[in-house]
Amino acid sequence: MSGRSPRLAANPIPYWLRDGVADKSPEVLEQAFRDFREIGFRAVKADIPEGMTPHDYERWISEHQLAPSLSLFSSAFDETVDMDVELERAKRFADDQAALGLDRTMVSSVALPARMAEPAVGAGFDEDRLARAVDAVGAVCEVLQAGGLRPLHHSHVGGVFETEGEVVRLLDTLGPDVIGFGPDTGHLHWAGVDPVAMVRRYADRLGGIHLKDVFPDFLDRDAARGMTYQEITATKRLWAEPGHGVVDLAGVMAAVPDDYDGDFMIEVDVPSVETPFLSHQMSFAWAQQALPVADPAS
Repeated sequence: MSGRSPRLAANPIPYWLRDGVADKSPEVLEQAFRDFREIGFRAVKADIPEGMTPHDYERWISEHQLAPSLSLFSSAFDETVDMDVELERAKRFADDQAALGLDRTMVSSVALPARMAEPAVGAGFDEDRLARAVDAVGAVCEVLQAGGLRPLHHSHVGGVFETEGEVVRLLDTLGPDVIGFGPDTGHLHWAGVDPVAMVRRYADRLGGIHLKDVFPDFLDRDAARGMTYQEITATKRLWAEPGHGVVDLAGVMAAVPDDYDGDFMIEVDVPSVETPFLSHQMSFAWAQQALPVADPAS
């Protein structure tokens, strides 16, 4: 472990993702940073806008009393990906993240069409694709490590590593020297995986965590039948502010090892309340009671 203390961080997804359209313009992120500062957050997911240098990004967020927190390298990791391109992209990503002083990143697979159409059930499983994806993640991890970052697998509904068996296959095949564990409690729970058990199983590899909660409405397969990923999330009855859903976050926290040195990142992709500000305000209030993080004013 590095000796650093865990921090509370926020991911501004609901600011830049509206109705399925991404807008990470400086104007959008500026509003998020202003809100985070007012609420009390002191760290934010390091997501450098296109065309901005790490130095300028760090200076920008520091004006809002925010520090960079671990980011995420995402890829489909399937047959549609040109691995030469992905490895070069991973190198550039590592260089930028290291320039911000970060020593780790999450790695996630996302947005396979069959799984976005029928989420959280392992739709269209293909053994050959899974084996190729494991190899591809391993290659990206080598590049990230060479750039000074510790890779952490981050499970995501809609990706090739969606089900418990797929996540375990990746982690156990590559091993702890190649990839650590950076779970998302909400995505695991939505896919029918017990996040408490997974954190316990890979506690010695835990380097970061997204604390996400879910409502029960669409966890039942019949309730979600025929609905896509986007349709379910648009109901505002999937993602819940932490402590307001059914994920056993207290159990997750009890499973986190005492020497954990990663950040606790709050993430509510689609708020269940009127505004992203109110959603993050609720999340921050919960975190102050539930998480062993330093006083943000210190």
